[in-house]
Amino acid sequence: MTKEELVARLRDIEWEDFEVKAAKSDLPKNIWETVSAFSNTSGGWIVLGVKQSGKTFEIQGVGNIEKLEQDFLGTLRSGKFNTTIFPTPKRYTFDGYRLLAFYIPEVDMKPVYFGNPTNTFIRMGSGDQRATEGEIRAMFRNQSFGKKTEETIPETGLEMLNLDSLHNYRFTLGETSNLAELREVGDAEFCEHVNITNKGLLTYAGLLMFGKAPFVLRYVPTFCVDYIEIPAPTIQQAEVRYTYRIPEQQNIWEAVQIILRRFRTLVDAPIHIKDNGFATTDESQYKVLREALANMVMHCDHFDSLRSCIRVYTDHIEFMNGGAFPLPVNDIIGKIYSKLRNPTIAKLFRYVGIAENAGYGMNKLASWEHLTGTKPTIESDRTIAIVSFPLKSAIQRINTSEITDVAKNDAKNDAKNDAKNDAKNDAKNTTTIISERQVKILDLIKKNPFISLDSIAIAIGVSAPTIDREIAKMSHLIRRVGAKNGGHWEAIVNE
Repeated sequence: MTKEELVARLRDIEWEDFEVKAAKSDLPKNIWETVSAFSNTSGGWIVLGVKQSGKTFEIQGVGNIEKLEQDFLGTLRSGKFNTTIFPTPKRYTFDGYRLLAFYIPEVDMKPVYFGNPTNTFIRMGSGDQRATEGEIRAMFRNQSFGKKTEETIPETGLEMLNLDSLHNYRFTLGETSNLAELREVGDAEFCEHVNITNKGLLTYAGLLMFGKAPFVLRYVPTFCVDYIEIPAPTIQQAEVRYTYRIPEQQNIWEAVQIILRRFRTLVDAPIHIKDNGFATTDESQYKVLREALANMVMHCDHFDSLRSCIRVYTDHIEFMNGGAFPLPVNDIIGKIYSKLRNPTIAKLFRYVGIAENAGYGMNKLASWEHLTGTKPTIESDRTIAIVSFPLKSAIQRINTSEITDVAKNDAKNDAKNDAKNDAKNDAKNTTTIISERQVKILDLIKKNPFISLDSIAIAIGVSAPTIDREIAKMSHLIRRVGAKNGGHWEAIVNE
């Protein structure tokens, strides 16, 4: 960071990778929280010798700059943190004042904490927040990224597989030219070759893909591939909660087969007549959704309690997944990049043509804009990834007669009650118009004033940065009372 860059940052406090602290002669106590936060997020600069008051900065300088530098670097080498951190120090002089800065790099093996794992911090906007228990667990699981589902499970074998699922997969594989040399071999040899088993023991990948339900849930109790069709643009606008929901399936392969059949009802598949008179069907849109489903399952953290779910609304389809992408989305799209949480599951999908070759999947998702004229959105945070595709007409193609008369009556009653409540609310405040997402945020804050941004993000089903942006637009509705750590929210709307 040059002196000019430092000056530019001092004029704007909204930098996520920049933190200033006053430090005349001693290191501030909360400096280690910032070290943890930058290490666990995307790295950043800590600048000592600057006091922040609201949105203004006062350059005060530091006293014994050599002592502060040695104290900081020595502490990081002393074993205070659970892993070694390699900061880059830099000194500046402003009008006779000396400043000391350290660049803290992002660390690969997260979480980075001091003392014990509860002292794990993450960067949220321009501040540090203590990581939640779920985020810490996700960081630990990510240490085995690409390895966990490759592990074998003791005391397991082929008898725990649903052979109907396996044989259906092998039949589908036989329709391709892949692994032709394995078409005549027995199930045991086939499973060993594709890593469904390893030396006779099931891998987690093999069990998740083809296992019998009791055994899948015994070893991976968080397993779920959910799919819901909602007859409205949002959950709140739906007269009934859903018109279709996939029944619980025994394994990934069974769930995927049902979901793919539902996908064919959602998108256009125009027929093209060739010069020779033969017709071909353009399945480009269907193949993008198929790729998104495969990506969801391949990148899913199947050991997370957050249930992966596909929600089909009347105007868009959303893939919400437990487990973040390995890199920021902008670093993946447009490049040939492959790093998978579940490599064997990915290969099994590629063998049968459900997924693109390694490194091309994200580009396939981005092609939706060219095919439909509508742009997909892809977000990824520490514990969740969301991919959303606009649809011109989705639920309209689905047989809405699945809604029972009882459900219709319930919907009418709910609609009447909602209308009455809406009228009351409108009468109370006719000048304030807020988005549906902001209404959800406000409701969550009213129920729990101490709720964290990450908890709000998970409850609503979006990323934490999205919630951060929404909060910034709600200054007329809520305010933060107290420190970022340990403070609480306060609603300021008319009750």
